[in-house]
Amino acid sequence: MSVLRTSLRNVLAHKGRMALSAVAVLLSVAFVSGTLVFTDTMNTTFDKLFALDASDVTVSPKGAGDEDDDSGPATGRPEALPAALVERVAAVPGVEAARGEVASTSVTVVDSRNKNMGSTTGAPTIAGNWTPGELRSMEIASGHAPRGPTEVLVDADTAEKHGLKIGDELRTIAVTGDFTARISGTAAFKVTNPGAAIVWFDTATAQQRLLGGKDLFTRVAVDAADGVGQERLKKDVTAALGGDYQVRTQTEVADAGRQDVAGFLDVMKYAMLGFAGIALLVGVFLIVNTFSMLVAQRTREIGLLRAIGSSRSQVNRSVLVEAVLLGVFGSVLGVGAGVGLAIGLMELMSAVGMELSTSDLTIRWTTPVVGLVLGVVVTVIAAYAPARRAGKVSPMAALRDAGTPADRRAGRVRGVLGLLLTAGGAAALVGAARSTEAADGSLLLGLGVVLTLIGFVVIGPLLAGGVVRVLGALVLRVFGPVGRLAERNALRNPRRTGATGAALMIGLALVAGLAVVGSSMVASATDELDRTVGADFIVMSPTGQPIMPQAERAMKQSDGLDHVTDYRIVDAVVTSPDGKKETEGLVAADPTYASDLRRETVAGELPAAYGKDAMSVGDAYANRHGVKLGDTLTVAFKGGQTARLKVAAITSDEDTVDRGAWYTGITTAETYLPAEKMPQNAIMFAKARDGQEAAAYSALKKTLAAYPQYDVRDQTDYKKQLEDQVGQLLNIVYGLLALAIIVAVLGVVNTLALSVVERTREIGLMRAIGLSRRQLRRMIRLESVVIALFGALLGLGLGMGWGTAAQKLLALEGLKVLEIPWPTILAVFVGSAFVGLIAALVPAFRAGRMNVLNAIASE
Repeated sequence: MSVLRTSLRNVLAHKGRMALSAVAVLLSVAFVSGTLVFTDTMNTTFDKLFALDASDVTVSPKGAGDEDDDSGPATGRPEALPAALVERVAAVPGVEAARGEVASTSVTVVDSRNKNMGSTTGAPTIAGNWTPGELRSMEIASGHAPRGPTEVLVDADTAEKHGLKIGDELRTIAVTGDFTARISGTAAFKVTNPGAAIVWFDTATAQQRLLGGKDLFTRVAVDAADGVGQERLKKDVTAALGGDYQVRTQTEVADAGRQDVAGFLDVMKYAMLGFAGIALLVGVFLIVNTFSMLVAQRTREIGLLRAIGSSRSQVNRSVLVEAVLLGVFGSVLGVGAGVGLAIGLMELMSAVGMELSTSDLTIRWTTPVVGLVLGVVVTVIAAYAPARRAGKVSPMAALRDAGTPADRRAGRVRGVLGLLLTAGGAAALVGAARSTEAADGSLLLGLGVVLTLIGFVVIGPLLAGGVVRVLGALVLRVFGPVGRLAERNALRNPRRTGATGAALMIGLALVAGLAVVGSSMVASATDELDRTVGADFIVMSPTGQPIMPQAERAMKQSDGLDHVTDYRIVDAVVTSPDGKKETEGLVAADPTYASDLRRETVAGELPAAYGKDAMSVGDAYANRHGVKLGDTLTVAFKGGQTARLKVAAITSDEDTVDRGAWYTGITTAETYLPAEKMPQNAIMFAKARDGQEAAAYSALKKTLAAYPQYDVRDQTDYKKQLEDQVGQLLNIVYGLLALAIIVAVLGVVNTLALSVVERTREIGLMRAIGLSRRQLRRMIRLESVVIALFGALLGLGLGMGWGTAAQKLLALEGLKVLEIPWPTILAVFVGSAFVGLIAALVPAFRAGRMNVLNAIASE
């Protein structure tokens, strides 16, 4: 109990000095807890939706919902069932009711101003028929259900988001053509709407307009009679229908829905936890610095405790108990802040279109446990080394001043170890850059990043002396004696300066590395586009929707175009000469595509691949299976016939644009695929007549203005879009890394604050001999700036090394141009100086207010 009381007194006595370390723990734990609460809440939301939306048993076409089944979206029509199947299912014993349902995601709905009503978050637009089964998850909020071909029901969230009212006209764009209907009412979700835009028509209209026939449904929903279980009903329905259809229970449908969103949720969850881990790592340096400085400042106090009988283990335990108390306090607050962060994320998602209700807020018992354990364990581990040093303080230390020279020297062993780790990491990075295999290179890159990071952390105190002197000569000397004092203060304890700079280094190294990779991606893609793309215009949907026939016809009738190229992706099973079968997505295109995209060939000429019963393959496939020019491959078109196609060209898989694509002619695909199975265009390309590029561009945009789901881009637009997409991704990553940088800034603040306390008497003496308050504050600010610049210099240098090695490795995948974003690097470096200034504001202000006589008298 005496150890606990001593620890409690020390924590309360130095609560101000502990506060920033507690904030670092709080932020890191909050990010972890918030991520867990947010993803658990999203899982709860989708689980409720899937459970309510499905009937006891659902009958759908064979293969519908499989991951590799994209024939519905590609053709613009979902896979369908004969309407007569509903009566067959209704006659099965144990069936209470059977309903035919229609649902299609290959639609676009626009309002009277031609504005797309679809979600901007990637959620689909769904059109279907209104049936009594919808009342499981929906309720009529206003108006009434659709009663004929001129009426449509809209989900209430979409109506509210876009200001739609009853009586407003909506146009639905489907593969069968465009049609209009007026809103007859709105339907509200009984559970949270995850963001999809949904419209319902009466059954006859949905069948005719979405499926192209009145005798079709996309699924049959089956309700079980009282006392009949789902599994029993599935067995009976399967026995009655045979194996021609897919029959699933409500549980199986819900599980399939969960699996569909699980990948997205897992990526989000682990990415956010990864950034939380980086913040925790940075927080470790802050905690190590805090306890190291507190132990150094309490050397005489610890010596007195040892002199009156405290053992080394008691002193050690006392410091570790302080760490536990700090960890518990920060973690408890962090868990609470994490719940608030999760609610904030939910509000943000709702603002961009994915509705998440706080009524579904899910806090599992594991979340606070994980947060508490994580915070305490990390804090104790960080405090272990300072605690050991505290235990080694001898009773004679009670006769000495706090902070011995040994506390301020970086050990030789540490320096040698840091050099070895850094050299090993650099060798691994060089090996990754020179690797000829992506898998081996990735392992070397990861090893190199880890080793160089640890090496720089370990060698930081050794580097601090030289780097700070150089920075001092360049930045601080212009401030005269005050600048020299700031430089000496930064050099006074290289270990402390190294640890403080290392915390900032980690975040900035990741920023620099990602900036190099992102800039290289844009530069490589731009270079590849300039070399290979001959088309003037590219038309496609940002959400991946196929190009509807009516939009295709409009595009081909646009003025000023020399040619328009179809680009369709057909699924096929290809049998090589050695008998191996592989499923491929063949690009069925017009012969003009050979000039729209200049693919490099290693054998043959690409235009020949678009001839009758001809195709091309990639050189990797050709080498793997011994395929040569002129060989014949057996190609079984999915949903069509089997063909024997001649290999007329072998393309290089080194190209970036359309990498790995195999080609055949549109006419060849149409020969072996029935019209209803022929996919719609995934993309379309166009070439303007000579000298009419600007006019053709304007005419094409005007022609396709009626179809807002498609973007018309020239090469400049396409490059700008690519740059914007990479920029948006990097901004998200930078935003998440900002947490680690904030924690690092707190580390600088804490280091300076504790340093001011440590140098109280020294500051008093300087003030007594003439140093003004303004000069004192400037000295502390300059010290902070040089520490921040030290961390930035190491981080940016390290990050550029990582980014360069990554680019050389990714050159195997087409990222062939290395581009260092110097404006970004310089902006971050200069920004680090401002970060240092901001971090020093409070410590400098407190130092300036210090009473001179009290400071001189301080011990």
